[in-house]
Amino acid sequence: MLRAIGVLTASLLVASGAWAQKAEHRDAGREVGGGFIPKHGPAPVRQASPEARQENRKFNDKEGHPEAPHVHSNGQWIGHDQGRDDPRFHLDHPWEHGHFTGGFGRGHVWRLRGGGRDRFWFGGFYFSVASFDFAYCNDWLWNSDQIVIYEDPDHVGWYLAYNVRLGTYVHVLYLGL
Repeated sequence: MLRAIGVLTASLLVASGAWAQKAEHRDAGREVGGGFIPKHGPAPVRQASPEARQENRKFNDKEGHPEAPHVHSNGQWIGHDQGRDDPRFHLDHPWEHGHFTGGFGRGHVWRLRGGGRDRFWFGGFYFSVASFDFAYCNDWLWNSDQIVIYEDPDHVGWYLAYNVRLGTYVHVLYLGL
């Protein structure tokens, strides 16, 4: 009996290792979205890029990448290069409705429970997407997508909502509980 349990245990270990390798190989070519969650938010921007404030800006930095701010599977945040002095991010009353306290980063994945870009919610917390980022969340599923909230290191009062399915993100304001 003990020998049979040992053989079964060994078989399961080998099978699980093979399954993990197959999954890793399948996802190796995927650079954006598909369940990847960045370990941390973007680094602060030292100097804004010249493209950061262009109208009709392009974000698809590689073939097959989204035409929206996104995060590569190596943790590189594409599109977060506006710098601190971008007037679009000025708020007269930062954190007017308080600070988001639900947790940040990959250990805090939330499922959207309704709404739209003007007002959406999860876990009793309410947010709205920045009007200048509306076009980048047109394909979000507002009643089912998983998102992760990150603090925006450059723009006081703003957060970044990262869509796990798509690998894209938008700037959001916290509206409270």
